[in-house]
Amino acid sequence: MIRNYQEYKEAVEKLKRWAYAYYVLDNPEVPDEVYDKLYREVEEYEKAHPDQIDPTSPTQRIGAEPAKEFKKIRHLTKMWSMEDVFSEAELKEWLERVYKLAGKRDIQWYVEPKFDGASLNLIYENGLLKSAATRGDGEVGEDVTANAKTIPSIPLGIDYKGLIEIRGEVVIRKDDFEKLNRERMERGQPTFANPRNAAAGSLRQLDPKVTARRKLYFYPWGVGYNTLNYKYLHELMDFVYSLGFLKPFKRAICKKEEELQRLYEEFTKERDRLPVMLDGMVIKVDEIALQEKLGYTVKYPRWMVAYKFPAVEKMTRILDIVPQVGRTGIITPVAILEPVEIGGVVVERATLHNYAEIERKDIRIGDMVIVIRSGDVIPQITKVLKQYRTGKEKKVERPKVCPVCAQPVLDEGILIKCQNLSCPARVVNSIIYFASKQCLDIPGLGEATVQLLYEKGLIKDVVDLFKLKKEDLLKLPGFGEKKAQNLIKAIQSVKGAECWRFVNALGIEHVGEVASKKLCEKFGLDWYRVPPEKLYEIKGFGPQIVKSIEEFVRVNKDKIEELIRLIQPTPPKKEKSFKNSPIAGKIVVLTGQMRLPREQIKELLERAGAHVSNSVSKKTDIVFYGEHPGSKYEKAKELGVELEPEERLWEMLKEAGVAA
Repeated sequence: MIRNYQEYKEAVEKLKRWAYAYYVLDNPEVPDEVYDKLYREVEEYEKAHPDQIDPTSPTQRIGAEPAKEFKKIRHLTKMWSMEDVFSEAELKEWLERVYKLAGKRDIQWYVEPKFDGASLNLIYENGLLKSAATRGDGEVGEDVTANAKTIPSIPLGIDYKGLIEIRGEVVIRKDDFEKLNRERMERGQPTFANPRNAAAGSLRQLDPKVTARRKLYFYPWGVGYNTLNYKYLHELMDFVYSLGFLKPFKRAICKKEEELQRLYEEFTKERDRLPVMLDGMVIKVDEIALQEKLGYTVKYPRWMVAYKFPAVEKMTRILDIVPQVGRTGIITPVAILEPVEIGGVVVERATLHNYAEIERKDIRIGDMVIVIRSGDVIPQITKVLKQYRTGKEKKVERPKVCPVCAQPVLDEGILIKCQNLSCPARVVNSIIYFASKQCLDIPGLGEATVQLLYEKGLIKDVVDLFKLKKEDLLKLPGFGEKKAQNLIKAIQSVKGAECWRFVNALGIEHVGEVASKKLCEKFGLDWYRVPPEKLYEIKGFGPQIVKSIEEFVRVNKDKIEELIRLIQPTPPKKEKSFKNSPIAGKIVVLTGQMRLPREQIKELLERAGAHVSNSVSKKTDIVFYGEHPGSKYEKAKELGVELEPEERLWEMLKEAGVAA
């Protein structure tokens, strides 16, 4: 569970790195289960803290960017990702949500296997294969038409003249995968981590002859753009299979929840005997008109879900535990394991999350442990087998200094963090955050550009941004006169930024937008000179925040002063009087769908003197609710907190003289 904004930011960066490795490099760093779990934790945090959502979070997009080696193709309609569930209880919760939105319970479900491969979008026009593209970012994919034409199970022509997108999964069979890896080992080439990775890598070969030798298969699972007129999805898919495409080994139509669970158990038993890899089964509303009624969230169709298979466990020994500094400065202990094969993959490393978990589980170097994974690379340690201890096991010491830059670390018990803005392990991420929209908002200074500037030695910390010259940028690949000039202009434009934006941009642990505003409102530009005990005067500032600010200032004081000199942040204006506002000083919470985006409503409420919180507690004064209110509404009822409909919200804002 993600407990605070800094853990959330670290999780977002992990997801971005893992997604890049998975979708762009075809070299996954973690199993799907690990990615899925963290993705869902990030989603939960964002639901509870909508004002803290990182715009670069993978939850804000469908997938990753196309690789630059291929021409780009825009899909006719969006290729959506799928929501995942991992247990019968989670499935029931998802079904209840669909029943509620549909307004009925007599829903027919179409079920098919979830193949573990690479998604592909085929466009047919006038009966001929016009193009084939990878998923990409859901809107634009990579043109792999030449490679797709080498796959025997993809017809070059079909008996249908209309324009249609046929979507499915490219897979490699398990025996062909093993043969391919043996051949690569004999040639001294790196082996693929799993069949899915091999399928994705094979599909994205620049030479179609290489793809042709890989023995790939294409299994359709859906249709994008089309002008067909079928009532049910299973009828539409029957039509697709009639055109000459491979059928999956099992499909089903279910009308009861018990049938879905029974089918899932059958899939689970059969998956190991199948020639191709599965990682779950997919459940879809069968009636197409109902699919359209249910619609989509910003990320998923509301009418389909992937019911994922459980993970796999093995026993092994910890050979060592080493500290690893993440890109946000969080120091994570990593277990070096005695190599163990789990599901055909040799596992040698496992994340231990944090040193508090090591202490809680009493994990020691030399311990026998249970490792869990779900088909890929980096697993997790779930249990220590203390019955195997010999007395020679070694306890793990918490790091006192950063293993990369040797500066003192901030130790908060659960988290240990290097706060040095110039630490090589975290400098790139600190600059990306510094330039992000919720901070100083520097257009053109995204992740790829920051990485390039750092790799070429043009920046070593945030301060170096303000020393960049146009002639330096013109030497970089992809930078012309206009692009270089625009970036310099964008960096210089942050001068005079609001004080709170500057403080927020520094990335101090536990100090996000709200705390930054409070800090600047109370102390202005002198916030970093204030004795730590004075910080307790700010409402909501406890030992954790104060210690974090104190440690950050101690390590980075010179850099803070230099940045203030360069940026010249604007001190906050004196607080406005809210004497006519009925919600001045009130702690309010928003839930449900409202007529304006949550961020805009929050701004209006703050202008009226209200304090907007993300969670309901006994201290909450009012919960305003819109359509489809969630758990916050129920908690407010339970605690006896005042509940007001959205209409009352607008009335109160009007009374306060705040116009929407």
